Amino acid sequence: MSTAERAPVRPTGRTLSRREALGFAATATVATVLAPTLGASTALAEDTSTRRETAMAPKAFVYTELQISVPFAEAPWRKVNPTLLRQPGLLNKTWLAGVGNHSLGGIYAFDSIENAQSFVTGYFPNEARTFGVAQTTRIFDAAVVADASRDINSVHFGAKLDRKPGAFVYTEVQVNVPFEKAPWRERNPSLRKQPGLLAKTWLSGLHTNTLGGIDAFDTIENAQAFALTDFPNQIAKMNAAFYTRVFDARVVEEASRPLRSPFFV
Repeated sequence: MSTAERAPVRPTGRTLSRREALGFAATATVATVLAPTLGASTALAEDTSTRRETAMAPKAFVYTELQISVPFAEAPWRKVNPTLLRQPGLLNKTWLAGVGNHSLGGIYAFDSIENAQSFVTGYFPNEARTFGVAQTTRIFDAAVVADASRDINSVHFGAKLDRKPGAFVYTEVQVNVPFEKAPWRERNPSLRKQPGLLAKTWLSGLHTNTLGGIDAFDTIENAQAFALTDFPNQIAKMNAAFYTRVFDARVVEEASRPLRSPFFV
């Protein structure tokens, strides 16, 4: 047998049989051929995951509130939820239950502004008529607030809370400020120091450029302190009117979970 025909030698020093040598050669060849493919597959999987995450990021938020007084334990959410889940483009909803007045509402995330508009012009007015009450709806551009919201732990853009919220605060300021000019970089550090604040999602009014937010607090007491003291003091510097609502987060958890609420993951 010539040197060229001699079988490979394992590290142990044992000479491989011709069958073993051919097997190792074939395995090496397959590995060499597949390596670029496997790498491409991994990259494709990562790219697909990234695109899926981007695709699921909300493009619009909707705020609703019914002029009604119903303790949340008596609210017909079990009847309403299945219908909501069929609404085009709905990503999630968190129910809102007014502190002190028992109003019913929600903060919704949609995959497009168009689907949000269809919701507030079609489905929701019909729901309000069913209850026989007046209603409030607002649409907000979610894309423009993504960076500002991520910076302050927004659950709508992927953050996870380490505790369940005890209260929500909705705010809206009567100004016309395109969000790229909003002073969120200056405001966020002071908001992080706000007692009990767990997370904030900034809101930017569609067509109106109003500024606001949906904020999660650990307790109703801390939420009320923010809504009654800190927020009015800050907005006074802007010389603007504003709108605030405080909601009890504890009573809406069971109803919000089936609607994929990011506050109760």
